[in-house]
Amino acid sequence: MDQKEAKKTVRTYSWASFLNDMGSDMIYPIWPLFVTSLGVNMSVLGLLDGLGDAVVSLSQAASGYVSDRIRKRKVFVWLGYLFGGLSRLGYALSTTWQHLAFFRMLDRAGKMRGAPRDAIIADLSTSRNRGGNFGLLRMMDNMGAVCGILICILLVESLGYRNLFLIAAVPSFISVALIISLGREKRTSETVVYKGVRLRNLDRNFRFFLFLSALFALGSFSYSFLLIYAKMFGFRTTFVPVLYLLFTAVAAASSLPFGRLSDRIGRKAVMMIAFTLWGLVCLGFMFAKSHLVIISNFVLYGLHRGAIDTVQRAFVSELSPEPYRASCLGGFQMVVGLCALPASVTAGVLWENIGVSAPFYFSLALTAAATIMLAFVNRKSG
Repeated sequence: MDQKEAKKTVRTYSWASFLNDMGSDMIYPIWPLFVTSLGVNMSVLGLLDGLGDAVVSLSQAASGYVSDRIRKRKVFVWLGYLFGGLSRLGYALSTTWQHLAFFRMLDRAGKMRGAPRDAIIADLSTSRNRGGNFGLLRMMDNMGAVCGILICILLVESLGYRNLFLIAAVPSFISVALIISLGREKRTSETVVYKGVRLRNLDRNFRFFLFLSALFALGSFSYSFLLIYAKMFGFRTTFVPVLYLLFTAVAAASSLPFGRLSDRIGRKAVMMIAFTLWGLVCLGFMFAKSHLVIISNFVLYGLHRGAIDTVQRAFVSELSPEPYRASCLGGFQMVVGLCALPASVTAGVLWENIGVSAPFYFSLALTAAATIMLAFVNRKSG
């Protein structure tokens, strides 16, 4: 595939991601409000979010492994978007949190698209533009999210939660059609005998980066806690989606610059920035004294998401052997995602039993440890 066709393919997957995230983020700003409206506490909210993140990790690992084994990637992408659309129809019909749990798992199982899609982007890139390509993908993700949030803010009061969920399914179904009709993947003339990949056979830097990322993930709880914190601080319910819009817009604006910056100064340097930004978010919420500080914290959180979501994937793809790239990306997401379940559950328990600042203290300690460990990871070029 020549560079012109490669760029067109990256744009196709980016637009599909835009549409799907537009549908997703018509829901996510009001997700914690909808869940708690069913009468559940923060521990159940943490369980639902953590369970969803755990399913993400398992689905990405499975799809990454199978994708490498059968040497096909596109099918996992459009199936993932299909699951996302179907889950939103399910949300609209759910009346208890147990119902939500099933459709939440279906929704997050749609993330099976992640590792194969990231492998497609990595396969079509070089070390000179890989960060920029991942940055474009994340920028379109977040721009779609911004559009979805604006739709949510404009329509939620007039339509209500359930009708909005029905509308949110439509963009994902369009993404399915877009990938099936226009999506491409890199073809190889080589016959690869897939024998699987074992952790002990991978580069030391990959294993060490996996460990420190898992440590960080144990403290990186769901955004839902930040939104509920803001609501408890005194922000009106109708303003909470605006805070979600704020950090998503910042992530959209910063993803491509962070990706390109990592092409210039290295992935590790930008990962350091991402960890530092999250540490500042924790400090900001721990010592917040005004609404302006809370708003500033959401800006910092958006910068954190723009940096880490872009550069982490590029870094992992470069630390992975090319024939097993999707497996490594999926395995990485599996480990990090499985850590997200105890992260959100622990945050909920600490919140309920010690105080609202306790999850931030815990996360700050793990972030500091992960940042120190990151200094000992060496980037592999290529």
